[in-house]
Amino acid sequence: MATSYNYSLKMLEVSRVTPFTNSATRLVELSFPLTYFDMSWVKFFPIERVFFYQLAQHESTRTFFKSVLLPKLKHSLSLTLTHFLPIAGNIIWPVGIKKPYVLYAPNDGVSLVVSESNSDFNCLSQNEMLEAIALHPYVPELPVSDSKAAIIAFQITFFPSQGFSIGISSHHAMFDGKSVAIFMKSWAHICKDNCDETTLLPVELTPVFDRTVVDEPQGLGMFYLKNMFSRSDSNPRNLKPPQVIRDVENLVRANYELSRQDITNLRRKLVSEQNQKEEEDSKRMHLSSFVLSYAYLIVTIVKAKHWERKGKVGFGFAAECRSRLNPPLPTNYFGNCVVGSIGLVDTETILDKNGTASVANELSEMIKGLETRVKNMSVEREIENTLKWKYIEQVADVVIGVAGSPRFEIYGTDFGWGKPKKIQVVSIDRNVSISMAESRDSNGGLEVGLALKKSEIEMFAFLFANGLKYM
Repeated sequence: MATSYNYSLKMLEVSRVTPFTNSATRLVELSFPLTYFDMSWVKFFPIERVFFYQLAQHESTRTFFKSVLLPKLKHSLSLTLTHFLPIAGNIIWPVGIKKPYVLYAPNDGVSLVVSESNSDFNCLSQNEMLEAIALHPYVPELPVSDSKAAIIAFQITFFPSQGFSIGISSHHAMFDGKSVAIFMKSWAHICKDNCDETTLLPVELTPVFDRTVVDEPQGLGMFYLKNMFSRSDSNPRNLKPPQVIRDVENLVRANYELSRQDITNLRRKLVSEQNQKEEEDSKRMHLSSFVLSYAYLIVTIVKAKHWERKGKVGFGFAAECRSRLNPPLPTNYFGNCVVGSIGLVDTETILDKNGTASVANELSEMIKGLETRVKNMSVEREIENTLKWKYIEQVADVVIGVAGSPRFEIYGTDFGWGKPKKIQVVSIDRNVSISMAESRDSNGGLEVGLALKKSEIEMFAFLFANGLKYM
């Protein structure tokens, strides 16, 4: 049974947090280019997450929140922004300029909303079914106009006698999943280290903004930008994302766990289902935890939705490519460095007894093809890939996507009050996507989340549990 949507939210403060300065610090205006990796996401909807943190009884009072917790979060955010100046600015697209870019000016800052909620904190931060719209009050709006877009916005919500949450809305043209993890862990690191302005970030969290390390194939950035226009019904120079048409109010969301043993069982079952020739092929498959889990989830979603066998299902993901480039980018490179890949399988094949293996095989081939594609990118090759995307989007009954990755270890975001009790990716409500992260309990498993209609997610929960139980 999904928990009903019932809340009362009180706004306490709306402010702007600017990068920290003192008498020895002088911030100057800087402009910042977007790479071809960024251009595909200029008109993408914001990526929205909520981090929920449980507080001890003596720390969950209004007095503690207002006098200790909130000041520490705000000051540490200001200190963190000094290391991440570009994201305190805006994406702009002035008339007469071919491409949008980032501009930071002194006194620029990020929006911060502070609120208080009487909702059930435990209900919002659990795995069980919850009306999807119940999480929306805890993520801030990311201001976007025709020619100017904020890069990130925050909302801190206090739950008296329970805990607090940090909601973030991030612009995908500046953040991929790895970059979000770098920023949030940096903020947490500085906050936990007593908000000292002399605190240094560890190397893995020190952002590399240098765009000269990205070798851009001739004309590829403009190709992505023009292709972005063709996929939107709005004015090509308008930075606003297209309107989302999914009926969020009728969706229910939930999170599910795949343990390390579940993934091992999936791998064993997939291999055992093959005949001798297929078994030899399966040994060459890329049977990572991601492939196995994603394949199993796709099959379970399709079964839960009761699609007709004559249909087709698309599925796609954005692969992190810092290490795949030649030469590779630093692991702490800040910005987008992902390449999208998409596949298509007949619904009848998915519903077959070997459906998980068929989807896993397709995913495996998609991943294998990334190495060659990333190292040999060109406008000509990307035209082919774009046509493939458009074809699949037209013929598929649905395209199931993925947000996040267990490799980002996002549950390591500890501001000094322990790791998050739950991280909810709210923006998966906008399309049929699966959120994916490492297991909070560090057992080598995965945590996944999705939003479907109530009847569909109830069926999904039944099929998901029984499929693992009788594997």
